[in-house]
Amino acid sequence: MKQRASAPNAPYIRRMIKVGLLGCGTVGGGVIQLLRANAAYLEARVGAPLDVVRVLVRDPDKERVPELDRARLTTDPEDILGDASIDVIVEVMGGLDPARGHLTRAIESGKQIVTANKMLLAVHGGDLLERAKKRGVDLAFEGAVGGGIPVIRVLRDALASDRIASLSGIVNGTSNYILTRMRADGLSFEAALKEAQAKGYAEADPGLDVDGGDAAHKLVVLAMLAFGARLDDAKIPTEGIRGVEPVDHAFAERFGYVVKHLAIAKDKSDGNGTGPLELRVHPALVAKDAPLANINGVLNAIAVEGRALGPCLLSGRGAGDLPTAVSVVADIVDVAIAKKSGTAGQSTRAIRLAPRAVAPMDDVEARYYVRFSVYDRPGVLARITGALGERGVSIEQLVQQGRGSTDVPVDVVMMTHETKESSIQAALGAIGASDYVAKPPRMIRVH
Repeated sequence: MKQRASAPNAPYIRRMIKVGLLGCGTVGGGVIQLLRANAAYLEARVGAPLDVVRVLVRDPDKERVPELDRARLTTDPEDILGDASIDVIVEVMGGLDPARGHLTRAIESGKQIVTANKMLLAVHGGDLLERAKKRGVDLAFEGAVGGGIPVIRVLRDALASDRIASLSGIVNGTSNYILTRMRADGLSFEAALKEAQAKGYAEADPGLDVDGGDAAHKLVVLAMLAFGARLDDAKIPTEGIRGVEPVDHAFAERFGYVVKHLAIAKDKSDGNGTGPLELRVHPALVAKDAPLANINGVLNAIAVEGRALGPCLLSGRGAGDLPTAVSVVADIVDVAIAKKSGTAGQSTRAIRLAPRAVAPMDDVEARYYVRFSVYDRPGVLARITGALGERGVSIEQLVQQGRGSTDVPVDVVMMTHETKESSIQAALGAIGASDYVAKPPRMIRVH
């Protein structure tokens, strides 16, 4: 006799929690390892054993972690999505499709959901959360940002009584490793990237990391929790690290800064939750005595500023099999407990989203580091400072590195007072079009 599926919030009767795993790459393998290594401990926490009964993969012949029972591999999504006995669906396959379709169907089937897919959440997170709320199931995603750093839980639960004013973070370990190696040993971007790839910190195609897309996806996810913002497929102003050169690290050191790649979010509504959000991803100069300046290598860190709490820093390993698996398995435990106790969907219902606009980048106000490569001709400095002054950009410090000539350019570096992005961009556009400039000016914002 076929067992009738129970309602999502009905008391859980069957003893075992059955898990279906979509994807078994680096993170999926870590999840398998962690579930096996901590099986007894996790069973005690949940009150029932956690059993991965099916694992969806593309290539069943590919080498996997030894803890995986290969008899449970399948290449057919139906073996998991069509199995009414599976309680929890864990998605670690990445990308938009077919992941979105799989999770949508799993939600409609009343499954508890765990995902580490920041791209999917950034583009379709609002829709998936609304579907999960209506169906009365949980959608947990701690592993989507910061690897093993529990930032999602902190924003969702620990800081639920406060309003977040801002957050800024180093959320891509590949970019942080490259910038660290450039600063520490004077490596070029290309040399540091090649080293990161050799060590497995960067993909063969590193564009999503070094061009800022990965950090932008994570920033959207953070904004959902920090500000209750629904930002489906939002266009976040994004800049990567390819344009940073060793000379920029040297000048940053001279001024008392280090170069970091940051994801930055600020609530521009004075806490009423209705105004635009300032969201941006780009390299930034960070004061050497600031906590984020000392986050090096592949580490991640997120600095949160609460209106009541003040500053709070979370730091740790932001990627890799086991750090991310720690977050994914923690989510599995949470949703399994909710399923077993008949309280499924409560944590997801607590996430309330409303559409928020992203403030134009032109409205950002900051200090700026600007490096000009110019020919050493009479009146050049006056023309540069004049172009800046005409647009309301005031200079704080100015350094000329050595002597150039009318044929060989020299670096001139300036630190500005606080000004609007639109003003500095207009000035740099005018200066960059001049005949005394050897190449386009390089600008880095000061955080």
